[in-house]
Amino acid sequence: MNARLRGYALFVAVAVLVLAVAPGVLDPFRLGLLAKYLCFAIAALGIGLAWGQGGMLTLGQGVFFGLGGYSMAMYLKLHDAGSGSLPDFMVWSGVEKLPVLWKPFSSPVLAIAAAVVVPALAAVLLGLLVFRQRVRGAYFAILSQALAAAFVIWLVGQQGLTGGTNGLTHFYDVFGHDPEEDGTKRILYFVVAIVLGVLYLLARQLVKSRFGRLLVAVRDGEDRVRFLGYNPATVKTITFAVSAAMAGIAGALYVPVVGIISPSLLGVVPSIELVVAVAIGGRFSLGGAVLGGVLLNWAHTSFSEQYPSGWVYLQGFMFILVIMLAPKGVVGLAGQFGDVIARRRTTTPPPAPAPAEHTEEVATV
Repeated sequence: MNARLRGYALFVAVAVLVLAVAPGVLDPFRLGLLAKYLCFAIAALGIGLAWGQGGMLTLGQGVFFGLGGYSMAMYLKLHDAGSGSLPDFMVWSGVEKLPVLWKPFSSPVLAIAAAVVVPALAAVLLGLLVFRQRVRGAYFAILSQALAAAFVIWLVGQQGLTGGTNGLTHFYDVFGHDPEEDGTKRILYFVVAIVLGVLYLLARQLVKSRFGRLLVAVRDGEDRVRFLGYNPATVKTITFAVSAAMAGIAGALYVPVVGIISPSLLGVVPSIELVVAVAIGGRFSLGGAVLGGVLLNWAHTSFSEQYPSGWVYLQGFMFILVIMLAPKGVVGLAGQFGDVIARRRTTTPPPAPAPAEHTEEVATV
């Protein structure tokens, strides 16, 4: 079986596990947690595409996650308030008239479109300003990190517009369903899982295409690609926009699954945690990025439940252990084992030749 067929077989196996096995063995609460992990896996998939394939270390992915999340949350708050009424937090903040920024989000179609388009447009604008100036490496990482910090400061300062520090929460109706019902949690889980599967296949196809090979070439030798007549800034901007759109989709799905979107989920630390998750899973593999997004957040929940006072240290120890033993992430362990086996096969001495028989008789004759 070649590598391509192995990849599709593994995808089918994981899809069966996620869509058939997990809903049957997990209770609604744990299934909702898994749906939350899969939301982060979608954002990690975008980072794997931008960082692992394109070499763009983005430490501000929380900005795009937040743009998608707030787009969905604004629609849900307007829907709960009803026509002609203000969301509850605006009433508490003394707002007397619905802000102009909120009016388009009364439509679910526009809200869902904005969750994808707005992060992508923001990434295109940033890419055009940064990549044309040949800003890359640590400078780009620091710039994206500063963008995340500035975005959070703006959100906190706009109490009447964004809910301030508390963010947007208390959603009572999600497209005609009660978000607290077990059936709704199950539906949301399947929606998130299917969206993740579709986005993974699209990202995999993009990586396997000519554009994907060009993206890897830009990562490994940007100046050489420029000398060959291609524009690396255009390639990186497109990839960055796709990554941002994935983060926006993840944020839009996160809101109905968890029931909140706030600045604490979008700052520098959450953005770095997403990068750490990709590093743990394996940044050079799209599947590794998805696995890391699930694994790190599962560890977060498990460690915090069992060791409330020291779970942060355990999570950090897990990251150090993975980086020391598996520099290419968890998915790189299979490759390391294969290399060890191949090395042992090549270094095994050949069997000794059998001793010659009747040597003395031949010599006598």
